[in-house]
Formats: sequence, structure tokens, C-alpha cells
Amino acid sequence: MAKQMFEPEKHPFGPAVGRLVDQFARLPGIGRKSAERLAQHVLMTDESEALELADSIRAVKTRVRPCRECFNLTENELCNICRDSRRDHQVLCIVEQARDVLVIEGSHAFDGCYHVLQGRLSPLEGIGPEQLTIDALVRRIRRDGVTELVMATNPTLEGDGTALFISNVLANDSVKITRLARGIATGSVLEFANKEMLADAMRGRQSF
Repeated sequence: MAKQMFEPEKHPFGPAVGRLVDQFARLPGIGRKSAERLAQHVLMTDESEALELADSIRAVKTRVRPCRECFNLTENELCNICRDSRRDHQVLCIVEQARDVLVIEGSHAFDGCYHVLQGRLSPLEGIGPEQLTIDALVRRIRRDGVTELVMATNPTLEGDGTALFISNVLANDSVKITRLARGIATGSVLEFANKEMLADAMRGRQSF
């Protein structure tokens, strides 16, 4: 259900505050009362601090882009992980979103590289292979001689279906396909797993 928006012009403090409250209320997990509190914070803070927040938002929207190799987020052509010669570039961890890279990196249990799919297969939502970076992944595997894929898609119906689709596409390739151990409960998402659980799952990965 869409969040209820109010006419900014009718806000007691004027339309500028009303628009700000509406923008905050569109953020995930932010209700109307929280949006009002955030707007009040912006109003009460120093002008320089508020403008720095605005500049930071503008900067990430204009500078941050997908890495041309793995589709992680970066301000450069290649992300820091892809540029790191100390990483094992023959082992790729497959994740749904860039935020999953941050979660796995926090476990300190993986020294390979990543490939971000930018989503997961969901036919009911009209998301097929062409909407994901699967073709780029296959080209990367065959070009670079990748030896192992660690499937770290979320343990949901769509995540498992996406991993199965990729494994079928690569059925005739020599790449080894593993998946995280199921210390991560089925139906959960990586974003909410603690780092110890992720470290155990990474070290105990199994053949897919």
C-alpha cells in the first residue's frame, strides 16, 4: 500500500517544509511522524550542516555508478574490490544487490571478488534474465577463466530460482558452483544476517 501523502501547501509551517516531510515519508521504513521529526531536525540544525547533507545526496546521485566489471557501486570505472590485486579474481561471489557486498565483506570470510546481479528473477514482477547482469556474468566467467562461483543469492524462492537458473546456464562450463551453507535460514535475507552467521556460511559453502 502506498504511503499517504499530504498537500505540502497545507503544512502549518508552509509548503517548503511540507515538501520536505513528504520526501522523507517516501523513504523505506519512515512513517509520517518520523518524517516530521527528520524535517524538524533539518530546520533546527546549522545551515552549513543541512546543505552538506543536500550536497552529499546530490554527489551520490551524480557520481556513484555500477562498476563496469562486477556492477558493485563505485565512483570509478572499477570498484575497489575489482582493483585489488590481493583478491582472488578466479572466485566470484554472486549476490543480488550491492548492499549484499557490504554485508559479506563485514564477515571478513571471503577474499574473492563479486558479481552483482542487480536483482533476482521474479516472473510475477516481470523480472527476467534480460533485466539482470547474467549475460555479463557468463562472459566474465568464460573470459577470465573463473574457477568457482559462490551463490550468495538470498535463500528465498526467487533467490534460489535465480541461482538455479545461473547453474543451468553454466551446466556445460567447467566452473565449480557452490552455495552458502544454510546457517542462513530459508526465507531470510543477507542484509539481516549477523557477521558470525555469514562467516560460518561462507566457510561451509556446499556444492550447488
